[in-house]
Amino acid sequence: MSEKKRSALKKDHAGKNGKADDAALESNGASSGAGTNGAGRRAEELEDPPHPPLAPGVKYRRILLKLSGEALMGGGQYGIEPTTLAQIADEIIDVHSLGVEIALVLGGGNIFRGIAGSAQGMDRAHADYMGMLATVINSLALQAALESRGSRTRVLSAIEMERLAEPYIRRRAIRHLEKGRLVIFAAGTGNPFFTTDTAASLRAMEIGAEIVMKATKVDGVYDKDPHKHKDARMFRRLSYLDVLNRNLAVMDSTAISLCRDNNLPILVFNMTRPGNIRRVVLGEPLGTMVMEDRQKSRTEPGASG
Repeated sequence: MSEKKRSALKKDHAGKNGKADDAALESNGASSGAGTNGAGRRAEELEDPPHPPLAPGVKYRRILLKLSGEALMGGGQYGIEPTTLAQIADEIIDVHSLGVEIALVLGGGNIFRGIAGSAQGMDRAHADYMGMLATVINSLALQAALESRGSRTRVLSAIEMERLAEPYIRRRAIRHLEKGRLVIFAAGTGNPFFTTDTAASLRAMEIGAEIVMKATKVDGVYDKDPHKHKDARMFRRLSYLDVLNRNLAVMDSTAISLCRDNNLPILVFNMTRPGNIRRVVLGEPLGTMVMEDRQKSRTEPGASG
């Protein structure tokens, strides 16, 4: 066989093998589920659907929703109640369908609370790290509930655990939101001695959220515990200094100070009533708004940012 023929046969063989290798890589890539926290996806499912336009009347384009771990317990005393988890997921998806970009931060008090562990003699830093892991459990549970309803969701953890969640990267989080995905920030700030309230304020500022919405089991902020005092009065609007000076149970002082320094409004509202998140996003006057006395909402005419 001539040298020219041998060269032609080698090229033909290499071309066939290359195509086979490319096909194998494409198949493996489609089934690996890269970027979906390990969940397998077919190739056609990896493409995001078009992000819905903002519905008429929506007041906020991008929000950060802060949920306590206790919100997942429902009527139980510990852990995650499936019916309550499903209700929360349905409400989030309903608001997301309005074109609102939603990021979430969950507490871990339904599983483990760092301060409680510290009070029982455990090292505070050690206890706080355990609390951060509890928030990861809650985040993965909510992700599963959202994705089972067809919503693309990403969990970004402040503590790297690549087999469970993506590492928190600010630009990646913003890109996920722009692509119409729901984003859950897990593991707090990644540092002990900081609460998930502080994590919510910090992440909201990093991603350019227009408001922090703190979901609670009461209608808003009261001057005293409404469950113990029938004459408790609810505030419709408070300044950051009011909250700090009166020591009101809105968020911890670090979170309030962060929001105050960056003019980020906080809305405290009741999430146990179905449809309240949607009502708030559409501008209904629910709950208690915390902002500077002369500060305009970021969505009002003339507001900066």
